[in-house]
Amino acid sequence: MPKFLYAACGKNGKSRTTREFASDAWQIVRMDENPDSRPDIVATLLDMPQVESGSFDAAFIAHSLERLYAHEVVPALRNIRKVLNDDGYLVVSCADLKSACALIANDKLLEPAYESPAGPVAPFDILYGFRPALAAGYVRHANNCGFTARVMTGTLAQAGFATVWINTYPSTFTIMAIATKKQCTEQEMRDLASKHFGS
Repeated sequence: MPKFLYAACGKNGKSRTTREFASDAWQIVRMDENPDSRPDIVATLLDMPQVESGSFDAAFIAHSLERLYAHEVVPALRNIRKVLNDDGYLVVSCADLKSACALIANDKLLEPAYESPAGPVAPFDILYGFRPALAAGYVRHANNCGFTARVMTGTLAQAGFATVWINTYPSTFTIMAIATKKQCTEQEMRDLASKHFGS
């Protein structure tokens, strides 16, 4: 059975990943820096020496790269690339700052942009971190950098990934990307994206 690394997972499990990873076809290995999250591996995106090189078929990162400082993102992605096997790939999601900034340009910084399971999310939250979570003491959820689709594509390439598929989802101000360790065709990337996100 193929296995994927859910990096910086928090308390989340398979149901908070993608359609493909949430299926019975995949084994999940959870990694987080907080032992209270009860991960399989206690480690950070920047320090994960106990994760064996080439040991995973895939990896998943959801809204965690933004919490790093800009200079830390490429080293973190290189760490993820290192633990993937030759056919491995990364699925990553992050906030789409281009969409958020369009609202900010219309002076809607604090107006709800969309409704999340945790409550309304404003452009301010997209930029800096979800205010209710920060107010509750989850200060490590503050954002220290951000991405547009173009920047995410370039960052994944800089980290050594051979092929990148990327799409934006304006309704949730989200960028979804798939980055492969080996060179893939456009059709192969479309097929992979379809497995995870549908048509």
